[in-house]
Amino acid sequence: MLTSENKEIIKTYKKFLVAVVIITFVLSSFFGALFGFMAGNLGQGKFSLNFLKKGQNQSGAQGNNNSGQTLSFPDEESAVTKAVEKASPAVVSIIISKDVPKMQDFFSDPFSFDPFFNPFGSRQQQAPNNQGETEKQEIGGGSGFVIAKDGLIVTNRHVVSDQEASYTVMTNDGKKYDAKVMAIDPTNDVAILKIETGINLPILELADSSNLKIGQTVIAIGNSLGEFRNTVSKGIISGLKRNVTAGDGFGQAETLSEVIQTDAAINPGNSGGPLLNINGQVIGVNVAMAQGAENIGFALPINLVKKDIESVKTKGKIVQPYIGVRYIPVTKDIQKQNNLPFDYGALVLRGQQMTDFAVVPGSPADKAGIVENDIILELNGVKIDDKNQLSDQIAKFNVGETVNLKIWHKGEEKTVQVKLEERK
Repeated sequence: MLTSENKEIIKTYKKFLVAVVIITFVLSSFFGALFGFMAGNLGQGKFSLNFLKKGQNQSGAQGNNNSGQTLSFPDEESAVTKAVEKASPAVVSIIISKDVPKMQDFFSDPFSFDPFFNPFGSRQQQAPNNQGETEKQEIGGGSGFVIAKDGLIVTNRHVVSDQEASYTVMTNDGKKYDAKVMAIDPTNDVAILKIETGINLPILELADSSNLKIGQTVIAIGNSLGEFRNTVSKGIISGLKRNVTAGDGFGQAETLSEVIQTDAAINPGNSGGPLLNINGQVIGVNVAMAQGAENIGFALPINLVKKDIESVKTKGKIVQPYIGVRYIPVTKDIQKQNNLPFDYGALVLRGQQMTDFAVVPGSPADKAGIVENDIILELNGVKIDDKNQLSDQIAKFNVGETVNLKIWHKGEEKTVQVKLEERK
């Protein structure tokens, strides 16, 4: 049997439980509404956090806020459009022209049908007029970007490799200028052009490509198909430090080392154009795409290009260091065929012609005592293999610097010092 004292305790306890339930309901409703408001506004990029102490410095996508009380959350779309607006005026199209045999129409082919470009289904066929006449025609196109207000432009070497062609640069406002090839990098797919405009051109800011991350948003701008200038595509960095072999379709090929892989659309004509980060800064130079694949493109890291740019600005040409050896990369097959003690390195070997010396007389390698059939194993401690080609490692240094080469020489390993000289 409950006493009057126990009844009073139970009554008080019930009142307490009711109060707890009411307080819990009110608090949950308040915080639920608060967090729902925050989530909705964060998703729209509108919400600001004001928990920082007054006067504490902070930065957002819109720059520093001296009041220290607002932290912004901009959406990616706005950032991309701002980057494109910032960069586009400094991106140019490169038109390749050449004197070619004059053509004449000789028949109409009623069975040739291209519903997009030729809705009527007939196409004029052409043949040389056999009279020795020539005319200048546009035979190709590429891209580039301005890196100096006086008209210095970066592009790919393969864009301007035809010495018999002439090159015209079209700026974003549609104006055309004759371009002079100032310098060509013999080891990287880079060339520097110069145009004379008489005005200060807009330029692109160069970023640091050493701290890129896979998954980072990137933007490619270029003269797609040589026809659609300043075409913009967006993607991410899909891979870093790739080594690929790129060909031009005419039997010419080159190995590109430590390139950036991206899924941003890179088409013929994009070569030489910039690959940008979300801030509109150049992180790479678009150079190649994978045939037979979708969304696999490559760009040279801009840090590899900076030395060429500085060399042209200060010396008027690209100065490259060299040691003066002809070599072939050692692979497992080369090792087996020649009974070599290593399956990596650079085997110093003469070419097919009598003048193709294994070691250039008077070169840095010659002065260091390197001879034919030596194997260069390491450069400053870096193993020479398919991921670290000898020429790529040498290109990282400047003329006049001394490097240590670990070599296999006449049956024993030794280290020699080589002072790099300018490639003639």
